[in-house]
Formats: sequence, C-alpha cells, structure tokens
Amino acid sequence: MQFYKTRDFSALITDTFGFFKEHGRNYFRNWLLLNGPLLILLVVLFIIGYRELFSQIAGATGDGNSFLLQEYFLENQLVLSLSLVAVFIIFLAASIISYTFPVLYMKRLSETGTTDIKADEILSDLRNNVSRFALFFLGMLFVIAPIFLVVFGISYALMIIIIGFFMLLFLMPLAMNVINFLLFHYFNTGQGFFESLSYAFRSQFSYANNRNKSPLWKYWGSTFIMYLIINVVTTVFTMIPMLIMMFRILAAADAGSGVDPQNPFGGSMGIILFITYGVSILVSFILMNLILVNGGLMYYDSRTDLHRTVDLSEIDAIGRDEG
Repeated sequence: MQFYKTRDFSALITDTFGFFKEHGRNYFRNWLLLNGPLLILLVVLFIIGYRELFSQIAGATGDGNSFLLQEYFLENQLVLSLSLVAVFIIFLAASIISYTFPVLYMKRLSETGTTDIKADEILSDLRNNVSRFALFFLGMLFVIAPIFLVVFGISYALMIIIIGFFMLLFLMPLAMNVINFLLFHYFNTGQGFFESLSYAFRSQFSYANNRNKSPLWKYWGSTFIMYLIINVVTTVFTMIPMLIMMFRILAAADAGSGVDPQNPFGGSMGIILFITYGVSILVSFILMNLILVNGGLMYYDSRTDLHRTVDLSEIDAIGRDEG
C-alpha cells in the first residue's frame, strides 16, 4: 500500500479497510501483544470492582439505609482509593499505547516497507518516544483540552436553539481530525507541539499543501463514517447490558422470581451484565484503530510535499529494474 498519495473521500474509506485486509494480522498481533495484557487487566478490574460497588449501592438503597453505603465507603476507603488509582494508571497506559501504536506502526511501515513488523520494534519506538509523548500529553491537557471545553461548552449551550446540535455534529469529527493530525505530524516529523498543532489545523481548511481545493469535507466525512460505524457496533454491546439491567429490575419487583429485590445486580445475571460491559470497553479500544488508521491515511494525503518525492523514487526504482 502506498501511503503518501492523494486520496478522495471514497479512497480514504476503502483504503482504511484495505489496510486492515493487507496488514491486519500483523497489526493486531503486535497490538494485542503490547496492549492486550493491560486491557484484560482493566476489564477484570472493571468487572470485579464495579460489580461490588453497584451491589453495595443496590443493597443500601433497597434497604432504605443510605448510611450503610456511607459506612461501606468509609470502611473501604483505602482499598477503593488504591483501586481507583490502579484503574486510572492502567487506563492511561492502555490509552498511550492505543493512540501511539497506529502512528508508530504506520510510520515504520511507510519508511521501511516491510510487512513483518515485530512487537519488539514497536516497543523500542515507544520507549524512544516516551519524552515526546509526555510533552504531547501536557500539551493536550493544558492547551487542547481547555480550548475544546470552551468550544464544546458553547455548542452544548446552543442546543436549546437547535443550532448547537449541528455545531456539535460538525465540531466532533473536526476536533478528532485535528488531534489525529497533530499526533501523526508530531511523531513523524520531530517538530514541536505548537508547530504540529498549527499544521494539524491548517491542513483541515487551507490550501497550504499545494491543493486547488479545501480537503475539509472529505476529511470530515471520512471521520464521521468511521465514527458512525464504531458507534453502531458499540451500541449493540451497550444495549445488551441495558436490557439485562431492565430484566433484573423487573425481576426484582417479582416476589416469586428468585431474584433478591434488594440487589438486582447479584447472581449470575449480574456477572453477565458486568462482563458484557467489560467486553464493550475492550471492543471500543479495538475499534478505535479504525479512526486512527483512517486519520493516518488522511495525514499522508495532506503531506503533498512528500507525494512527488515518493513518485520520483518509484520511477527511479522502475528504471533500475529495467536496467
């Protein structure tokens, strides 16, 4: 697959799935080797921790004794705090790998052309970029996040006059594209955070890359389609726990159902509920690769300064073969 080339809207969609068709086995094998243990641990902690928490909440509210819930939190304050910190650290580590892996994988693939990339090579790239990712994280936390909070806050406020809905519909894919372009440019070029942010924003609107028309709508549409696909799949996993929960609540109201009305989250059905939610978290992490790889192809599309270089190198290679 040629990375540095101009793609229209349909090519961005088809090439995203074409990427996984061509490189999916190697890609996900390495992704699971690096991120799989963290995600499994995160899911296990979620299932055990949240099941216990919701069971306590349901039991306390079912008895009408809210002080029992307060007592539970006081008695288990240290354990709950350590568990929360552990979940946060694991979630952060899994997020770091999930967001940087596609960038470093596609970078190595585009530079070397090898289709047999090893997990050790990606792990080495991750280690070499730890300091840069730390700076990237700080930039996201103190620069991007406040801007997005203000912009999306205004959009939510304007939903009372409907225009806010359309603003959110436009801004969410756009914001995701800016972040993806920032991420790819930052790690592909070695430029600073603000230089990469400037490029990420300009690439959505301007003709800075020798274009004769703005690429805004094909980028926006491509991300919107990927986001829609992800939401449809994750909604299926989300609806299952919701239906189970409704069943538990209705069953709890039936005295002869055998379900403890004070704790509808207990028993085997409660376990199934939280396992399904845990699996939905895992599926969400996996499906995020669609948007990130799609964002990478959009980034390579935007780098028109490298398209001619790649084309000339291919012509030279053909000339050498004929010679």
